[in-house]
Amino acid sequence: MKIFRNILLIGFTALIMFQTGNIKCQTVNSYDYQKIDIKPIELPVPDRPEGVTDVLGLACEPIPLVRVGIIGLGMRGYMAVDRFRYIEGAEIVALCDLYPERVEQSEELWHKVRDNKVYGYSGQYGWREVCERNDVDLVYICTPWDSHVEMALYAMEKGKHVALEVPAAMTVEGCWQLVDMAEKTRKHCIMLENCCYDFFELATLNMAQNGVFGEIMHVEGAYIHDLRDLQFLPEKDGGYQGKWRINHNAVHTGNPYPTHGLGPVCQILDIHRGDKMEYLVSMSTKQKGITEYTTEKYGENSAEAKRHYELGDMNNTIIYTNKGKTILIQHDITSPRPYNRLHTISGTKGFAQKYPIKQIALEPNAHKRLNDSTMNALLEKWEHPFVSEIGNKAKEVGGHGGMDFIMDYRLIYCLNKGLPLDQDVYDAAEWSCIVELSEISARNYSVPVAIPDFTRGAWNKLKGYKQHH
Repeated sequence: MKIFRNILLIGFTALIMFQTGNIKCQTVNSYDYQKIDIKPIELPVPDRPEGVTDVLGLACEPIPLVRVGIIGLGMRGYMAVDRFRYIEGAEIVALCDLYPERVEQSEELWHKVRDNKVYGYSGQYGWREVCERNDVDLVYICTPWDSHVEMALYAMEKGKHVALEVPAAMTVEGCWQLVDMAEKTRKHCIMLENCCYDFFELATLNMAQNGVFGEIMHVEGAYIHDLRDLQFLPEKDGGYQGKWRINHNAVHTGNPYPTHGLGPVCQILDIHRGDKMEYLVSMSTKQKGITEYTTEKYGENSAEAKRHYELGDMNNTIIYTNKGKTILIQHDITSPRPYNRLHTISGTKGFAQKYPIKQIALEPNAHKRLNDSTMNALLEKWEHPFVSEIGNKAKEVGGHGGMDFIMDYRLIYCLNKGLPLDQDVYDAAEWSCIVELSEISARNYSVPVAIPDFTRGAWNKLKGYKQHH
């Protein structure tokens, strides 16, 4: 009985203290939640150098024959050499890789179809010689993540246009460096986001721009791809050079690879062309999959199993835009799951999603997906002009089903014609900055983190996303 009385006394005392304000507990009612003053973490925005202006809608002098230098001839670079063999208006004049044998293999591949002279470079700094060549118009970078910024900056300084693999940069500082150099030199700096050219993504972009889904309110993208085996595969067997990917994931969390899912939906939302990403919140699960995998494959006492890995198995990042839209981006490369990029479009009149099941639903019967024949007819109706023009050739040449070929074709087409590119340096920065910002949020109780405006106030200057012809 005495214990019971003590419990009651403690309870009444706490209630009195709460009512008199001795215990500070913030309550939120439905009618006053906007009064809470929560400010996101903000990283500094550097001033634009005096006399420099933005490169929105940048168009440069036409280049009738684009002379290309490719740096990095591993998985992605070698595939690029293969595709460029079939693109008119471009020729490869320089090839570079850390290993000379890769240069030789790539040159041999090129000369199976094309016969122009190709100069080869190798070693740690061979890439600089590619950038310094007077006969190179475009430097095409397919090297590990951490090298992208240094190479792109040097290439632009030497007067070259730049195309670089994803992500363009791994830090916000690196993103600003790319923006500043592109603005200073007035050179194109495009990130090679191939998923923007997937046939389904292009069709949904066309549909969205023609109002089929109504006003788009929410979109989703992802990179869910089981890479456990590939991350530990020896380099001689086709693994990553120096195991750079698992080395990054050992010390970083958040979403280190956001752009495949983010790029296509940002184009649909007209990001920095009428809307902009304001802030994000990000949350990662704990890391379990890699440790379990390495323990089972290499043994619990192996170096692989004993190593510490920071990357959570699943990361969820939610982005809020200036116009009140939301974007969900996921990353998971350690779970035994089918490949998934989501690509979800949710509007006031309809819905589309590519993964895990391709489906479209439209008013007035949006509660159920369209049957396959009706959906396929709709996709054919809204087939994107790029696909109508070169879709068959893209499928024939290949590259992730053809989207890589369309990406390269469009890049060269725009350079040939002197047109603005389909993606600009601000896209590269906006999509890539999520790498660091998601980690900041995930490591700080998922607090909001502001997304910089890389256009420095010009995000509403262009009206709608356009691909020029």
